[in-house]
Amino acid sequence: MRRKDREITNRKDIESIIRKSLVCRLAMMDEHEPYIVPLSFGYRDNTLYFHSAKKGKKLDVLKKNNQVCCEFDIDLKIEKADKACKWGIEYKSVIGFGKASFIKDLESKRKALDIIMEHYSDKSFTYSETDLKKVAIIKVELRNVTGKQSI
Repeated sequence: MRRKDREITNRKDIESIIRKSLVCRLAMMDEHEPYIVPLSFGYRDNTLYFHSAKKGKKLDVLKKNNQVCCEFDIDLKIEKADKACKWGIEYKSVIGFGKASFIKDLESKRKALDIIMEHYSDKSFTYSETDLKKVAIIKVELRNVTGKQSI
């Protein structure tokens, strides 16, 4: 990281940013072109979980190349100034790298959906077998994460 003065190194702080984020932007490589999508997600034990329809571009891309990058950000605030080049944005962000895989068995899908829903709600949910069979679950084990913040 070029700006070491902005680096977040404390793992608890990095995980706090992930847990406070409402959206994860998942970046993939589609042949020779980048592809990024904003997703709802769940996070536990250095692993991200996403749900998806069973067909679509995101799944097609991941099946060809499972290397991904993800981004989270919180506490965004525009910093105004008199000069245009002095404007900025306050932020805290995390970028992570990992490999995507697909969860197939129904019980593991149920657990992943619980992790996703826990991120957004304190309610308990049930999922029918039919619903579990209709959904694709993407799992990303993060191998590297970095945090950064404006000062």
